[in-house]
Amino acid sequence: MRKIAEALLDIEAVKLSPAAPFTWASGIKSPIYCDNRLTISYTAIRKEIANGIADLIRQNYPSAEVIAGTATAGIPHAAWVADILELPLIYVRSKPKDHGKGKQTEGVLRENQKVVLIDDLLSTGGSVLKAATALENENAVVLGVVGIFSYELRDLQENFAKRNLTFHTLTNFSELIEAAQQKSSFTQAEVDSMFEWKKSPKNWK
Repeated sequence: MRKIAEALLDIEAVKLSPAAPFTWASGIKSPIYCDNRLTISYTAIRKEIANGIADLIRQNYPSAEVIAGTATAGIPHAAWVADILELPLIYVRSKPKDHGKGKQTEGVLRENQKVVLIDDLLSTGGSVLKAATALENENAVVLGVVGIFSYELRDLQENFAKRNLTFHTLTNFSELIEAAQQKSSFTQAEVDSMFEWKKSPKNWK
């Protein structure tokens, strides 16, 4: 959705800086930095996101019985979406608790229930796929993943294909760059450079 891409740029949830790249925790240099947690502070945008994700679930996973959010960024969006769809809500921790019952999933999840996972950002898919594994270990049926934004990295496609899972996002890297070109004075060389990054982040200079 172009409208979501423009909104992310407007509130600076996504920043683009090909001339002065950001450094990710992994050490990778990147022309883009995404912090979709900012969206929860903007009423109109978070409603647009929640309605958009709910629509994606209706279209692609109509048999969903439970909405799951990944801790922590996916939880608020999952809550709003679960409310719209009138479905139960659960959330998945990044790892099991080290006390009590050692649970990784919070909320009521029954055996063989069909679950859709919600995350705010999909990069390589590593964290959300771990959450999917945690749900499957509790005998849930994970239908797929829905997010706000995807970098469209090759690793994401490959990692989901290996798990035989699908994903959908409201907007993505390509759509965001197109929106940014209308709002900013990026040169064609800078735009080309950003798309080169998407093809091979580890080798980008």
